[in-house]
Amino acid sequence: MKAAWLYRIAALVFLLFALGNTFGFLSSRPPSAEGRAVFDAMSHLYFSECGTTCSYRAFYRGFDLSISVSMIFSAFLPRHLGELARTLPPGTGGALGWEFFAPQVAGTANTLKYFGEPEAMFSALAALCVGCGAWLVPGRK
Repeated sequence: MKAAWLYRIAALVFLLFALGNTFGFLSSRPPSAEGRAVFDAMSHLYFSECGTTCSYRAFYRGFDLSISVSMIFSAFLPRHLGELARTLPPGTGGALGWEFFAPQVAGTANTLKYFGEPEAMFSALAALCVGCGAWLVPGRK
């Protein structure tokens, strides 16, 4: 398989991961009375920081949506790396591919520890595609 295809697959995985994260976060509701109590408490407990007041729930939502935006960017980067691997001289896309691979491996470990196996599988697949794509770029160092 060529590096460009692996990078394209990684881009698709990141995009699906971002969509799943966003949809899952925005549509999830606590399944238990205890969970609903925490959810309600987060909605009604406010804090002020740097002149802005917001609830913990709003902060949590904003943070999670910013993760979705980062994942969408992560979908565009491997697509671009695939084009570099395909069109530019040997070695052009390899170093950046490895630099993108390293945080994906760390993210996979983090995802497995804190979110679960389905999410970790997406993360691992994306990391694997990026790593294999970087490996296959001609002229790698």
